[in-house]
Amino acid sequence: MVGEEGAFVLGWDEVLTEEELSITLKVLCMSEEEFKEYKEQDGWEDNSEEEEISTLSNEALSRLKTPCKKLLYDSVLLTLESYGSDLKAEQDLLNNKEAYEKLSRREQQALHVRYGQKRILHQLLELV
Repeated sequence: MVGEEGAFVLGWDEVLTEEELSITLKVLCMSEEEFKEYKEQDGWEDNSEEEEISTLSNEALSRLKTPCKKLLYDSVLLTLESYGSDLKAEQDLLNNKEAYEKLSRREQQALHVRYGQKRILHQLLELV
C-alpha cells in the first residue's frame, strides 16, 4: 500500500504521496466489518467523497476525522522519536555560528535536512 520505502512524503503545503496516505488512513481507520466489505469489493468504487479527500493539502489534513488525525499524530510522534535530537537542539546548533562552522560541509547539509524534516513534522502535529 505504501510502496517499497514504507514512508509518506510530506511537503510544506501538502502531502506529496496523497493517494497512498489517503488509502492507508481509510483502511487503518476502518471497522472490521468495513474492512471485510473493502476486501470483498477489491477496494472502493469511485465516488465523490473520495475525490474530496484525495487532495491532502494542509487544510484538508486539518479536516480529517478524529481517528485518522490520532493515527497521523501518533505516527509523527514515533517518527520524531527516531531522530537523535529534537527540533530545539537543531535550531540551537544552527544559531550557534561557532559550533556550526566546526561541522563539516556534509554535517551542515545533514543538519539543514534534519531541521527541515522536523519542522514539517511539527507543522503536521499542529494541523492534526
